[in-house]
Amino acid sequence: MSAKRESNPENPEIDLLMVFSRIGDFFEWMNTLLFKMIRFFVKKVIVVAVLVVLGVGVGKYLDTTQNGYDNRIIVSPNFKSTNYLYSKIDFLASKIAVQDTLFLKSIGIQNPLQIASIAVEPIVNVNDLINEEDKEFQLLELMNENEGLKTIVKDTTLRKYYNFHTIKINANGIIVQKNTIDPILNFLNTSLYYDAFKKINSQNIQNNIKSKEATILQIDGILNQFSEANGNHSNNEKLVYYNENLNLDAIIRTKDSLSGEIDKLKIEQYNTGKTIKEQGMVLNIKGNKTIKGRFIFILPLVFVGLFIFFSFFISFYKKQSLKANANLE
Repeated sequence: MSAKRESNPENPEIDLLMVFSRIGDFFEWMNTLLFKMIRFFVKKVIVVAVLVVLGVGVGKYLDTTQNGYDNRIIVSPNFKSTNYLYSKIDFLASKIAVQDTLFLKSIGIQNPLQIASIAVEPIVNVNDLINEEDKEFQLLELMNENEGLKTIVKDTTLRKYYNFHTIKINANGIIVQKNTIDPILNFLNTSLYYDAFKKINSQNIQNNIKSKEATILQIDGILNQFSEANGNHSNNEKLVYYNENLNLDAIIRTKDSLSGEIDKLKIEQYNTGKTIKEQGMVLNIKGNKTIKGRFIFILPLVFVGLFIFFSFFISFYKKQSLKANANLE
């Protein structure tokens, strides 16, 4: 006769019943939770509505006032005035931080509260560090002391060696150059010391230009005399005279060199026309921060979320307090 089959201690039918029971319990828990949430919002509908309205209002205000615009002005300090530039910008930044509208309006800024911040930083160019005599040796020394070139170029003590700097202005709205930028540049260029320095420098350049122009006139006179005196000679005779008596080629090279120097002096005179010379500007760059413009949606959710969290926290605390008191009794 066949042996009696051993019974399996784990009945599959019982396992399925347990699974379905667990699933039923889960859905029952979800229904209870959903009901509690609905009942909570029904009981607190006025508070939730007030928080939503408050969040929308505050969010709309922040979206309007925090609509930031970036402005960049590239400048070159003349007459070794880099430290002066940074001191002036730091002074302006302090006035903007405390909203000293009286002072800011006194220098010509029409809407001072529109300016959120102002700062300046160098446009780092390693070539600016080695464009003078013995700078290569100085650079090596600095690399040894500061442990690397990256540290050197970012060192604030070296900002005076950089030719160009960027003034950064963050505004809460669109600014007009004549109402904001021009008054700031005029303020930066207001200095009795540097005004006198600029005047002397301009006069020196002008005198240098006149001296070189006078030399060119003398060279032209010599060339005209040579041309007139040898007008009737053959070409070969002219070449012999040029080679043996008058180094015409050197004179012409001297004239060309003087003309080039005059051109450079005129450019220098233009670039040094101001103590802080603006080289270019880009205004009203729309800020690209992701949170800006979305406060009207974010704040209502934040306010309601915080209210729900604290409400459930208080409810949980009360229940646990009752349990603790019951256990003590």
